[in-house]
Amino acid sequence: MEKPKIFYQKELEKYTQESKLIGKRLAQISLFRVLIVFTAILGIYFALGNSRIILLIVILGLFVFFLFVSKYLKLSRAKELAEAKIFLNKEELRIAKRDFHHRATGDTFQDAHHFYSLDIDLFGIGSFYQYINRTATKEGSALLASLLKANEIKHIPARQASIKELASKVRWRQHFHATATLVKVETPATAIIDWLDRYTSFIPAMMSWLPKIFTGLSSIVVCMYLLGFIPGSVIGLWLIIGLFITGIYVNKINNLSSYSDKLKYTFRQYGQLLEQIEKESFSSPLLVSKQKSIESEQLKASAIFKQFSKHLDALDNRNNLLMALIINGLALSDIAQSYKIEKWISKYHNKVNEWFLAVNYFDAYNSLGNYYFNHPDYVFPSIEEEHSTTQINQLGHPLLDPIKRVDSDISIHNQEFFIVTGANMAGKSTFLRTISLHIVMANVGLPVCAHSSKYSPVKLITSMRTSDSLTDDSSYFFSELKRLKFIVDAIETEAYFIVLDEILKGTNSTDKAIGSKKFVEKLVASDATGIIATHDLSLCEIAGSLPEVKNYYFDASIIDDELHFDYTFKQGVCQNMNASFLLKKMNIV
Repeated sequence: MEKPKIFYQKELEKYTQESKLIGKRLAQISLFRVLIVFTAILGIYFALGNSRIILLIVILGLFVFFLFVSKYLKLSRAKELAEAKIFLNKEELRIAKRDFHHRATGDTFQDAHHFYSLDIDLFGIGSFYQYINRTATKEGSALLASLLKANEIKHIPARQASIKELASKVRWRQHFHATATLVKVETPATAIIDWLDRYTSFIPAMMSWLPKIFTGLSSIVVCMYLLGFIPGSVIGLWLIIGLFITGIYVNKINNLSSYSDKLKYTFRQYGQLLEQIEKESFSSPLLVSKQKSIESEQLKASAIFKQFSKHLDALDNRNNLLMALIINGLALSDIAQSYKIEKWISKYHNKVNEWFLAVNYFDAYNSLGNYYFNHPDYVFPSIEEEHSTTQINQLGHPLLDPIKRVDSDISIHNQEFFIVTGANMAGKSTFLRTISLHIVMANVGLPVCAHSSKYSPVKLITSMRTSDSLTDDSSYFFSELKRLKFIVDAIETEAYFIVLDEILKGTNSTDKAIGSKKFVEKLVASDATGIIATHDLSLCEIAGSLPEVKNYYFDASIIDDELHFDYTFKQGVCQNMNASFLLKKMNIV
């Protein structure tokens, strides 16, 4: 694959030029439209007194004018699409510089009661979600968040295959994303589906043929007038008859038009997204399965969506008063389009949800594919289903600057427990979050920030950021106990990788030491696997009596009266703490 930064720069230049060219063509068409109107007015002026010539000029003028309007709208959309791709590539270049804190944080997906999301910076400012998210739809962003929170360890190779394939389809992804960003959603998809399911028809079955017959008769009446066989008053009377028939249903049509006006952009854009999914060739099983889910026995899902969008657009013509009088008086247009809309709803309402889900799936997975494209040096974990060891070489945190980042090697067997000690700011908490994020990314199917990874799939559970709660009338210590109880209950039924950071902080040091030791002993007795970081060196003593427990540490040293960290993960117990040194260095004591 082409290097990401080079690719984005080329695409940026390409679409910047394309946008400028389209802008010039739009200006030309605008000028032509003005000339058409001016010519029509001039023709009407010279034809004053001859109503038939005037009518012919109006009809011809409108026809040519709307041809240019149609061309203008197509070019406007092409310009919007080019500008969306310009923005997309600018964003990728900006994010490549690790400037992404302006993007959506995903705070709404945060859950203090989740297995790990609160503890590992999954959501929020500077979070992994904020860094990886490239979704363009609200539902797609929610699905991406649920994938990161799923804690799902089955079918990882299948997810990896999907991400690899989408990473290679970078231009397809960009076009899909740019199209999706143009979705003007006024009503959530769930509300649309609910409305479709509850909709009650009001147009009678006879309206499947009456507007067609009425339109045919209208054509005859107009032709007879133009040929001089009947006076203009007959056309006026015929218009009144058509408007009277339409008026019978006008209130209900108004209600339908009011709601459908909010839907038309969504269906138009989703139709285009479905078409992109249908036309692309996929080979990975998950993507093929999603592609097949939008297949229909007769028309393609995209064609069905476009069909509905056209009906909605046609109904929208009633918002132009002059146009509404003509098309309803001569063609019963509102009734005809309302009938078509109702027939569509009756036939397809139960399939819309599945089609929406397919679009949301590709929207979410495009973010995952984009992540791999942006990090071609990352590796996909080798899934060791029948082994019980996770072994990672040069593991780093993907959000840290690779120039400054210090990577670590780790090998942990099933039912082993690591106790990690170290000075303040030596890297313990970052290491715990790095391990945790590796597990989350590996389970999702993403490549990880490492040179190699042999991973035995396991669910993750953490306790790193407990807080008190005024709402629940809970003290800090009681909140900790509830979290630890949550962990104990969870591991009774399933295997988890447990990550703990300085537990029982809400009690005195003696009580904390005794309680921490007993809790670790209970975890080990439960055949648990995991890591705990602590400042309490006495906790390391249990490694002498429990072979499953191993001691590791992060070191700090004082050189020339300055504190230095190597951020290296070492086996053993830390001997150098730095709290007193820092208090003195900062003139606090």
